Amino acid sequence: MKTLIGPFSQILPLSGMGDNGALEDNQLVIIPDGGVIIENGLIVETGDFAKLRTANPGFLIEEIAGEQVLLPGFIDCHTHICFAGSRAKDYSMRIQGRSYLDIAKSGGGIWDSVMQTRAADEATLSTLVQQRAKRHLLQGVTTIEVKSGYGLSVENELKQLRAIKNASSSDEAGADLIPTCLAAHLLPKDFDGNARAYLDHILTDLLPLIKSENLAGRVDIFIEESAFNSEDALYYLKAAKAMGFELTVHADQFSTGGLAVAVETGALSADHLEASTPVEIALLKTSGTVAVVLPGASLGLGMHYAPARKLLDGGACLAIASDWNPGSAPMGNLLLQAAVMSASEKLSTAEVFAGLTFRAARALNLNDRGTISPGLLADMQAYPCSDYREILYQQGQLQPVNLWKKGKSKGYQTAIVNFK
Repeated sequence: MKTLIGPFSQILPLSGMGDNGALEDNQLVIIPDGGVIIENGLIVETGDFAKLRTANPGFLIEEIAGEQVLLPGFIDCHTHICFAGSRAKDYSMRIQGRSYLDIAKSGGGIWDSVMQTRAADEATLSTLVQQRAKRHLLQGVTTIEVKSGYGLSVENELKQLRAIKNASSSDEAGADLIPTCLAAHLLPKDFDGNARAYLDHILTDLLPLIKSENLAGRVDIFIEESAFNSEDALYYLKAAKAMGFELTVHADQFSTGGLAVAVETGALSADHLEASTPVEIALLKTSGTVAVVLPGASLGLGMHYAPARKLLDGGACLAIASDWNPGSAPMGNLLLQAAVMSASEKLSTAEVFAGLTFRAARALNLNDRGTISPGLLADMQAYPCSDYREILYQQGQLQPVNLWKKGKSKGYQTAIVNFK
């Protein structure tokens, strides 16, 4: 049965916009008094609600109450929400002036989360992922990438990825979860060998098991002084790609080098980029690699944002993600982070919405979502306003009042009223 949903004060399909480079708000298509026809979880048609209703008298009508603006569901293409424990101690040290690297050297940092996550069982981790994913869903995020990387052993990386898979199969999560293996997060303190030996261990003893259990189709690596150097990362990524994995890279967070590796290996995305200079930015224009900026990490660490404005002006495809993790980005509020960064980096509303939807979908190699277009998933969210500009203006305080995942309403304020 086809369903007509509306009327919406405005529908912003975000279709027909470029994947690369700068965008202006006058490029946004706006459908006033709009409606959306969905069937079997897919979008069939958009247009004027009254005309669609008259032309389709037999459809089920899902009537919207009050003024609402409809957008595609957000896609958070970089998170670490599979973790146990807290790093409040790290944060306390950081706001007293200790650096990220100093905290890691003193026993905090990623290794602290590793120990707490290793101590949690699979069921507990799965529940935690479900809870965080559900919170994200209620804030309009309908697709969430979720990394491992707090296990750092075969047994514990598999535990994390199984927990993510179990959470994904549960109705409690609500959003789609896209798993990524980040076993190359850093060299474990309890591994007997150097960085290259550890990466060989992952390639030989972990990735084949991930393949056999279909736990993840993507791998990530952290290229940084405290993690892996560019040479070892290049070796690892080429080998993982040969095994059939898609690639993404933690790149240029504190120092450069990672973005060049991402581009050379054909990675889907290079994420962070706070340290990227015009030299690195120039590599992205014709590379096909998406630049994923993570304002949550900048806010959590008290450091500058990635050069989002320069990336867009340089022709990059720019996505915006939360980096939700227990250490550097504990907030997890994607819209708030994007709105605050846009004020500093001078990003247009069109650029922000693109970075949270169809450009983020490209970072995950997902072609079935990200715009409100015929044939794509009916992943949609509606905000209680009549003007789309209110959404960023309220800097994350305006929350969705309606949400649909694959065409299924998640309740909120809709009412199915009749057949006519």
